Amino acid sequence: MTESLLGRFDAVFADLDGVVYAGPHAIPGAPEALQGLEGAGVKLAYITNNASRSSAAVAEHLRDLGAPATAENVFGSAQAGAELLAGLVPAGSRVLVTGSATLRDQVRAQGLEPVDSAEENPAAVIQGFDPSLGWKDLAEAAFAVAAGAVWVATNTDLSIPQARGIAPGNGTLVAAVAAATGQRPVVAGKPEAPLFTTAARHVGVARPLVVGDRLDTDILGGTNAGYATALVLTGVDSPAAALAARTPERPSYLLPSLAALYEPYPAVETVAGGVRCGSATARVRGEEVLIAAPEGDLDGWRAACAAWWEEHPDAEKATNPQVRWTVSAGR
Repeated sequence: MTESLLGRFDAVFADLDGVVYAGPHAIPGAPEALQGLEGAGVKLAYITNNASRSSAAVAEHLRDLGAPATAENVFGSAQAGAELLAGLVPAGSRVLVTGSATLRDQVRAQGLEPVDSAEENPAAVIQGFDPSLGWKDLAEAAFAVAAGAVWVATNTDLSIPQARGIAPGNGTLVAAVAAATGQRPVVAGKPEAPLFTTAARHVGVARPLVVGDRLDTDILGGTNAGYATALVLTGVDSPAAALAARTPERPSYLLPSLAALYEPYPAVETVAGGVRCGSATARVRGEEVLIAAPEGDLDGWRAACAAWWEEHPDAEKATNPQVRWTVSAGR
């Protein structure tokens, strides 16, 4: 029997929005796919850049949607940031916490002392999102960073989705402190590696598959951590975006949904004149990718990605391939 994709890994590291849920609702089939991991002998961790909600609160939300979750397998950037910081300053150091109560709790759990003012001479600043943050909080962070404090940011997401639309995220607040000080923080969250390596260490795994819907956070972060990655097509990014992606944002696998984890992944192989995946083939001609498959066929996209990436192995910037489908759906 052909091995499922899941059989190649000892854990799944799943993003949340766009993978497990979309808005207030679970993505169809996602909770059931996640429920099957334990029976398959594969561990599960949830990876989120959210630094304002506790792991327990996130786990409760996931359970409400039908997904298996405990506080112990939810890893946010507050935890990763606090653990990263603990390796940069002596035990018991004062830390100016610019962020949520959850972030403060994580700092305290690392044996560090949270403080509120740069006048308390903190050894470090840790900055994470909280909607109550104001100018005075950012000013205190800037004063401490300018005085030489170690600076860690939980994440640098520039935007955050809200019910009324897209609002500034932690990255915009971090940018304000950077503009005032001329300094740059060490970053724990996606797309940097610490959030992923923190999860791997706590869960006790060596071969996780990072599953996400965004190339610039999930896939890039998994790549930075040295793990295999899968772009699941239930969220933000598309196969066309993956095809054009710069090298570190290229996923190892393209999946239509989490349910595909339990299926064999079709072989992608070089053949005369191009690349084959399943019954689809693709070849590169100049700036075009010619795909012999019905338009939109996922194996066609898989073959196209392999062919284009082979021709452009070291893309520092996103590319602009022109895609042409050469087989109609009726043939």
